[in-house]
Amino acid sequence: MESTSLVLSIVSIANMGILGILICIFGKMYGKTRAQLPLGMIVVAGMLFLHNVIGALAYFSMEEIFSHEIFPYMLGVGIAELAGLIIFLKITLD
Repeated sequence: MESTSLVLSIVSIANMGILGILICIFGKMYGKTRAQLPLGMIVVAGMLFLHNVIGALAYFSMEEIFSHEIFPYMLGVGIAELAGLIIFLKITLD
């Protein structure tokens, strides 16, 4: 595996880890309160999780068709998503 695909996959896997934690937290909230907001957050986090699963698989399996010139932009988007999820997790835990 090429280093660019490896880096993009690691960022996607980190995003999936944080999203998994958020899904568990919102699941517990929903179980206690039966409120609609945690249920909606589970759906949103689940869709983002799916997005990262597909992205990580694409980086692993289709690395030869990705343009190396676009790597910095794709990495920037992944890191921005990771930063946003970390902030979201911190806010959720407070």
